[in-house]
Amino acid sequence: MHDEAVPKLNFTAIANHLTEAITTGHFEVGSLLPTELELCEHYGTSRHTIRAALTALQERGLVSRKKNVGTRVIAAKPSTPFRPTLASVDDLVQFGAEHLRQVQHIDTAVAVGALAQDLDCADGAQWLRISSLRLEGGGKAPPIGWTDVYVDPQYQDIGELVRAKPDTLVSTLIEQHYGRQIAEIHQDIRAVQIDDATLAQSLKVPIGAPALKIVRRYLDPDGVLFEASITTHPAERFWVSMRLQRMK
Repeated sequence: MHDEAVPKLNFTAIANHLTEAITTGHFEVGSLLPTELELCEHYGTSRHTIRAALTALQERGLVSRKKNVGTRVIAAKPSTPFRPTLASVDDLVQFGAEHLRQVQHIDTAVAVGALAQDLDCADGAQWLRISSLRLEGGGKAPPIGWTDVYVDPQYQDIGELVRAKPDTLVSTLIEQHYGRQIAEIHQDIRAVQIDDATLAQSLKVPIGAPALKIVRRYLDPDGVLFEASITTHPAERFWVSMRLQRMK
């Protein structure tokens, strides 16, 4: 393990930290990771959190786990498409930090019809729209998605902040610079076909390709919508994993 102190992290961040250690060769293929107890001590967290992180590594095809043997590194690179495990606002913020945003254009948009329904806003509402490709692997792989972010038009200078910080969620930038915090995120996911020729070309898929459409609405503590996003992910490049636990 790295010797420096590591701040307390959730299991997604721990899995990402261990993934980096594997892909950079700190843990070589064939070697064993530290034990669960050693990882608990290193990250300052519970055994439940460490097990969740190791499960995420296993899902990425990086490790195998056997009782009385341990967790062995079996690959130096993830073998599966990107699969975020989202269980909280913090997990979603972590997702934003892991994937590069390549801004395509920034303009104004009026939400009418189907768009107003997606955003759950009044017909005719005006928004500042930021359209981007989402990339991973330094942009070498095909885009994992196209995102249109709709922001309260009072934040006119958010566009420059977005271009300056391509690895930060727009909602995080709004929190940092305007103090408007997220209290809730409402998320809808549905299967669609990519019928727009320009979108298909940008995502490098054929017309009619299957995709996931994810709509997220960001509400402040007063329940007021101040941002929404619509992301289209080609089906073979992205899926969402959720961990559900029975309340005690």
